[in-house]
Amino acid sequence: MMTRLLSLLILITLLPLSACSSTGRYTTGTNFDDSIKTIAVPIFQNDTLQRGLEIQLAESLNKQIRARTPWTLSKSDRAETSLVGVITSHSLAQLSQAPRTGLVQEQTVQITINFEWRDNRTGKILVARNGFAATSTFVPQRGVGERIEHGQREAIEELARDVISQLRQSW
Repeated sequence: MMTRLLSLLILITLLPLSACSSTGRYTTGTNFDDSIKTIAVPIFQNDTLQRGLEIQLAESLNKQIRARTPWTLSKSDRAETSLVGVITSHSLAQLSQAPRTGLVQEQTVQITINFEWRDNRTGKILVARNGFAATSTFVPQRGVGERIEHGQREAIEELARDVISQLRQSW
């Protein structure tokens, strides 16, 4: 009786695992295309008045690629793929203000980009997104005194994480 119960428990435990592996859709490994070995990330064009965002974005994208993908960063002329894009907008919005003074308490910064991930060997566009945005909140109010750069940095890092997530293989 005990061996039957143990066998039944093992079967119940292993059955879902075998179903996942037989479909080939679930994996414990990376779900980035490992047939690609190299990627180039040239500095994005910056169409906003906020200078330096393009450098911060390139640094954050490079960091995310090194940390999360199997790919090696390479120069554009040697890379199998390239991630290129444009920073299209940078905007601020007031979330709240102090009741007595009317000074801004919280603000958001939103950064929007268009990007393409191209296979340099075939010319095929692997992924393309327009109007891809990230928003971050910061508190410029006296006492806390976060600078706009704090919000920009958080929005840039979120954009980089989200862009790299878009480069995963489709399920």
